[in-house]
Amino acid sequence: MFRIALPLISLTFISLLSTPIAAKGYSKSSKAIKSNHASIATTADILSSLEKAQQQPVKVAPIFSASAQLGFLYLTGNTRSADMKAGVDFRFEKNLWRSLVSFDSLIKKTESTDSEGDKNFETTDNKWSIVTQTNYTINTAKRNYLYGNLSYEDNRFSSFKSQASLSTGWGRRWFETSKASLDADIGPGFKRDVTRISQEELDNGLHSETRDTLMLQAQALYIRKINEHIEFKQLVIAKHAIEKGENSLYKTETSITSKLIDSLQIKLSFIIDYNSKVDDEKENTDTQTAAVLVYSF
Repeated sequence: MFRIALPLISLTFISLLSTPIAAKGYSKSSKAIKSNHASIATTADILSSLEKAQQQPVKVAPIFSASAQLGFLYLTGNTRSADMKAGVDFRFEKNLWRSLVSFDSLIKKTESTDSEGDKNFETTDNKWSIVTQTNYTINTAKRNYLYGNLSYEDNRFSSFKSQASLSTGWGRRWFETSKASLDADIGPGFKRDVTRISQEELDNGLHSETRDTLMLQAQALYIRKINEHIEFKQLVIAKHAIEKGENSLYKTETSITSKLIDSLQIKLSFIIDYNSKVDDEKENTDTQTAAVLVYSF
C-alpha cells in the first residue's frame, strides 16, 4: 500500500508545482498578445497618418526672380550715333502656377544734316514691347499645362503703329534634364494691328487702319546649359493669321548668356522679326544684334 501511495503523492506534488508555472506562462502569453495588439494599433496609426499626408497637397514656397539688362553704344568720328537697349524680366512661381512679364525697349539716334547745314541728332529707331504669360500645370507627371499669353509692341519706324495679340491654349514640357529643357505650346488667339501713316497722308485726311483677325499661335523655348557659366537659349514664335491676306508675324531669338560674377552676366542676342504683309517701301524682315549686361536679383 505504501508503494501505491508514494507514486500518488509524487504526482500530486508535481501537479501542485506545475500549476504556478502554467499560470505564469499564461500571464506572459497574455502580455505578449496585448503587446502585439498595441503594435498593430501603432502601425495602423502610422499608415493612417501617411494617407492623410498624401491627400494634403505639398505647399512650396513662392519663388520670385527678376533681371534687368542694359546696353549702350555711342559712335563718333565720320558717323555719330547713339544706341540704347534696356529691358527687365519678372518671374513668379507658386505651386502649379508660373508667370512671366518681360519688357524691352530700343532707342537709336543718328546725326543728320538739315537743309541749312546744321547737324542734329535724329531718332532713327524707337520701339518697345511688353509680353506676359501665365502657365497652370494640369498634369505634373506628364508636365502638361494651360497658358494665357498677352503681348503688345509699339514701333515708330515700322509699317504698324502698334501690334497686340491675345492667345490661350495647351502646352507641354517635352523633355527636361539637368542641362537642357524644351517647352512648347499652341493655341488660338486674336491679333490687332494698327497701321502707320505718314504726316502727308494725315494732312490729306487719312487715318490709321485697325486690322483685327483670328490667329493660331505656336511657340517653343529651348534652353541648354553649356557649362556652369554659359547658357544657350532659342525662342521661336509664330502668330499665323487664319484669314487669308492678313498679316502674320514670325519671330526667332537666339541668345548666349555668360556669367561674369554671381549676379552680373553678359548677353549676346540675335533677333529676327518677319511680317508677311507690310508697306511697299518697308522690308518684311527686321534683325537686331545686341550685347547687353544683365543683372539678376
